[in-house]
Amino acid sequence: MKKLVITTALLLSIGTPALAQDYSAPVNAQSVAQKQDPVMEQIQYMQKEWARIKYQIVDKDTQLDAIHKLEEHAAQVTAAYSDRPEPKIWEGIILSTDAGIVKGMSALGKVKKAKELFEGSLKQNPVAMEGSAHTSLGSLYYQVPGWPVAFGDNEEAEKHLKQALQLNPNGIDPNFFYGDFLLKDGRTDEAKMYLNRALQAPDRPDRPLADAGRRQEIKAALAQIDQKMKDGGKSSYN
Repeated sequence: MKKLVITTALLLSIGTPALAQDYSAPVNAQSVAQKQDPVMEQIQYMQKEWARIKYQIVDKDTQLDAIHKLEEHAAQVTAAYSDRPEPKIWEGIILSTDAGIVKGMSALGKVKKAKELFEGSLKQNPVAMEGSAHTSLGSLYYQVPGWPVAFGDNEEAEKHLKQALQLNPNGIDPNFFYGDFLLKDGRTDEAKMYLNRALQAPDRPDRPLADAGRRQEIKAALAQIDQKMKDGGKSSYN
């Protein structure tokens, strides 16, 4: 049984998530409308705070304290706007990120709660935030152990990650997480293709910190592939 490894990238991203997906609309009439939407104002706050915690706080105790406060805030937003899918997505991303910091068996409760939130969001609107729930849920499926410890399932992971790519084919997060999944699954050539797509994804105007952090993760994954090739590793396909 594979060891529990939950990256802090979790939406989506932990983030990656989960790690999980970092989403923001381009600067246009839609983004102006979002600023007038109290739910999207809360989402934008959580996105920025999440990126600060994930990519700028180095000390683990300080990071955990900050993510726990953000979890409490996210839960309040989800409860206040239970009819909206977006708060569920971001509460799930934040919980996944916390699990990635803690790691180990003690993180299972948080990833199970995150899974429930992503599934609830998909029931309300499967295309919300360009399929972010699919990205984040797929990320969880390939990073947690399988039965009887948890719900890890590579087939479910690939299904959700492909659905995310259908909804957001040029997005940095769906391409990164699918590439990371393929890398862990031993499909190195395919992984490199999707990771390069993620690296070339357009900038998100309101998310410079998140984009910069994600690109560092992409470069690290590509460097891992290059090292495998130098060491004589061969690509394999399932």
